[in-house]
Amino acid sequence: MENAQKYVDMVMDLVTVYGLRIVMAIVVLVIGLWIIKAIVRGLGRRMEKGNTDVSLSKFLLSLIGIMLKVMLVISVASMIGIEMTSFIAILGAAGLAVGLALQGSLANFAGGVLILLFKPYKVGDFIDAAGFMGTVNEIQIFNTILKTPDNKTIIIPNGVLSNGSVTNFSTEDSRRVDMVFGIGYGDDLRKAKEIISTILKGDGRVLGDPEPMVVVSELGDSSVNITVRAWCAKADYWGVFFDMQERVKLEFDTQGVSIPFPQRDVHVYNH
Repeated sequence: MENAQKYVDMVMDLVTVYGLRIVMAIVVLVIGLWIIKAIVRGLGRRMEKGNTDVSLSKFLLSLIGIMLKVMLVISVASMIGIEMTSFIAILGAAGLAVGLALQGSLANFAGGVLILLFKPYKVGDFIDAAGFMGTVNEIQIFNTILKTPDNKTIIIPNGVLSNGSVTNFSTEDSRRVDMVFGIGYGDDLRKAKEIISTILKGDGRVLGDPEPMVVVSELGDSSVNITVRAWCAKADYWGVFFDMQERVKLEFDTQGVSIPFPQRDVHVYNH
């Protein structure tokens, strides 16, 4: 009975000494997280008004939020009664262990910094990297978020992107549309080229400078292949490409120009 009373007294003493500290620490933690969120939101508005690069602002806001949260945790730990020297030493040892275990993550962090410094792409660019194509939706501390044309979300580590090849389709204002149309050997070649050139000139999205090119590129096994190279604004690329396929086919049909396709003759023998 005396031992039980002794433990009860010990618990009451701990509650008396640390109970208020723990409650205050929880209150400070909750309020601190709310303040950090408000600070990050306010900095985001300031960066937006200052026309700061979207990629850089999101990266910095994410980094600032993590640093403030670490400082808050250290402050809360000191309120409970944990000595700062011991706590910092523990954090240092834990940081070393985590750093060794997460070398890939550190490489991704360094890759994110390099991406923001050298800007091979930015938020809003359409890129082809690491075997994926999509629009850059966000550049985070460790990853880059892509949105594919069919609205899929792809997360690619920054280390892979900073050390690999990246094709950026949004860097230049214009793009070249490459197309190939095949006609039969018995069709009028000059007529086919004239039809294609007329369609290109009638499309206001096709740029006159550089001038579109319509040339014979190959005498194939079953067709004469005409290569078309036309320039347009990058936003009009797919519109020009798809419309040309349809309009050339319809005009060829109207003008009597054939488009060869594979055919197979089947011979049936009766025994």
